[in-house]
Amino acid sequence: MNAAFQPQIILLREGTDTSQGKSQIISNINACQAVAETLRTTLGPRGMDKLVFNGQKTTISNDGATIMKLLDIVHPAAKTLVDISMAQDAEVGDGTTSVVLLAAEILKECKDFIEDGLHPRIIIRGLREACNIATAKIQEISILQENELFRQLLEKCAGTALNSKLIARQKHLFAPMVVDAVTMLDPDLCDIKLVGIKKVTGGSVTDSQLVQGVAFKKTFSYAGFEQQPKHLKSPAILLLNVELELKSEKENAEVRITDPDQYQSIVDAEWKIIYDKLDMCVDSGAKIILSRLPIGDLATQYFADRGIFSAGRVATDDLDRVAKATGAFVQTSVQGLNGAVLGHCDVFEERGLGDERFNFFSGCPKAKTATIILRGGGEQFLEETERSVHDALMIVKRALASRKVVAGGGAIEMELSSVLRKHSRTIEGKQQLIINSFAKALEIIPRQLADNAGIDSTDVLNRLRKEHSAASDAGRWMGVDVLCEGGGTCDTFLAGVWEPAANKLNSLAAATEAACVILSIDETVRNPQSEKPGAPSQGVGLGAGGGRGGPNTRQMVSEAMGGGGMAGMMGRGKRMGMNSFKGKGGA
Repeated sequence: MNAAFQPQIILLREGTDTSQGKSQIISNINACQAVAETLRTTLGPRGMDKLVFNGQKTTISNDGATIMKLLDIVHPAAKTLVDISMAQDAEVGDGTTSVVLLAAEILKECKDFIEDGLHPRIIIRGLREACNIATAKIQEISILQENELFRQLLEKCAGTALNSKLIARQKHLFAPMVVDAVTMLDPDLCDIKLVGIKKVTGGSVTDSQLVQGVAFKKTFSYAGFEQQPKHLKSPAILLLNVELELKSEKENAEVRITDPDQYQSIVDAEWKIIYDKLDMCVDSGAKIILSRLPIGDLATQYFADRGIFSAGRVATDDLDRVAKATGAFVQTSVQGLNGAVLGHCDVFEERGLGDERFNFFSGCPKAKTATIILRGGGEQFLEETERSVHDALMIVKRALASRKVVAGGGAIEMELSSVLRKHSRTIEGKQQLIINSFAKALEIIPRQLADNAGIDSTDVLNRLRKEHSAASDAGRWMGVDVLCEGGGTCDTFLAGVWEPAANKLNSLAAATEAACVILSIDETVRNPQSEKPGAPSQGVGLGAGGGRGGPNTRQMVSEAMGGGGMAGMMGRGKRMGMNSFKGKGGA
C-alpha cells in the first residue's frame, strides 16, 4: 500500500486524558461560569468582599484581579479569564470584575448554540461583528471634556473607581488627592510608578496625605545617625550607587609582604581610601547624601560631624523618585563630583508618622513625582486601600490620555444592548441570533449591579430597556441607581458616575476575544504523568536515535507498546492489555 494512504498512528502515554468535540466546548464554558460565580457578588458599590486564605496570609478584597490571582485556578480554559482580568488591571486598572462577568455571560449565551450543533466559527464571526458595532458606538457617543471641566472629569472618574472600594466613603478626600498626584507627573510619560504609596499603620484613614515630592521610611542606620541634622533648608542632594564602608576595601584582596612593618602601611592605605571617598563627598557641597548601597558607621559619624545627613540602603524606586523630583543624577563613583550632578529641594525634614520615621523632600523645583501616605488601623485595611488607590490612579491616567468618558452604572451597556438588538433586526440568518445573544449578555452588568444592591433586577432592566429603546436620546445615559434607598434608575451621567471610554473599549475587546478563544478549543490533551514532579520529557521519536530522548526514549516507547514494538501493538507479539503497561511509559 502507498505510504500516503496508510493510517496515521498517534501514540499517547497511558493515562492521558483526551476530550474533544461539543462536550469539550461545553465543559470549558461551564468552568468559566463557575469562575464568574465567585466574582459575581463583588461588582459595584454594593458588592461584597471576599476573604482568601492561602495557608499563610489572609487577603480581604473585592478587586477582581486580586481575587482571580489568589484563587489559583487550575482549569486550563478557565485560566483565560484570569489572563483577561490581569490584562485589564494592567491596561486600565478598573473593570477587572466586569470583564470576567461579561466574558462568562457571552459564553453562557452561546452555550445553547453549541448544543444545537451550530459551528463555533459561525458563532465567533458573529461575536466579533457585534463587538465591532459596540466599540464603534462607544466612540460615537463618548463625551469629550476640555478646559475647566477637565479637572471635574478626572475627579469624577476617580470617584467612580473608588465607589466600589473599601474607602468609598472617603472618596471626597482621595479623588482630588489621586488627581493631584497624577497631574504632578511628566505628562508625556505619566509613569504611575513615580507615585509612591507608603503605608503607615495607625491613625485614621482621613490622616492620609499627599506629598509633592518624595517621602520614604527611614532606612537602617548606624551609631552617629542621631547626631545628623533632621531639618535642612535648601540643601544640595547627592545620590550615589557606591558603598561607603571600610570593610569593602579589605575584601577580595591578597597582599604578600616580606617585612611585618609593611602591614601598618597597608592598613593605613585602606583607611586613606575610605577617607578620600568621604572627603570628595563633603567637598561636593552636598548636605544630603543618599546611597543605594550601605553607608557604614565610620561614614555616618564622619558626615554627622560635618552637619551632613546621610542614608544608605535606600530602595531603588525611592532613589529614582528623589532623582526625578530634585534633578539629581545617581553617581557610580565619587570622582569628579560637581554642582551639575547635585539635586535641590526647598525643605528636607525627618518626621514621625505613627511608629515610623519618614524622610520628606518637599518644594522640589523639578518635581515630577509624588508620594501618597496612607494611614489606617490594620494591615489588611491598608493593603486594600493601596489597591483601591492604585486602581484610581490608573483610571485617572487613562482619562488624562483619552479625555473621553461615558456614563457608568450599567448605562453604556444598556445603550449598546439596545443598539445591537436594533441592528440584529436588520439582518437575516444565524448572525441575527448571535448578535442578539451578545446584546443580551451585555445586560449582565446592570442586572448584577441591581442584584448586589438588593434591588429587583427584573423590574430595573424592564425600565432601562424602555428608556433606551426610545427614539430620542434623552434616556441614553439611564443606568442603575444603587445609591438611592428606593432603588430604580437614574441618569448616571448627571449623577457623576463617569468612566473613561478606554475602560469600556478594553473591557469589551478583551471579553469578546476570551470568549472566541474558548469557543475555538475543541480538544484538550492532558497527561497526568507530566504534572508529577520530576516527570521525564514527553518527546517521543520513532526514528533513528529515538528523537529527543535517545535510546532511553526508544526503550520507553517499546515498553509502552507492550514490550513487542509495533507487533505488540497489533497483537502479534506479547499480549496487549493493562498488565503489559508496566515499563517506564506505563501508568
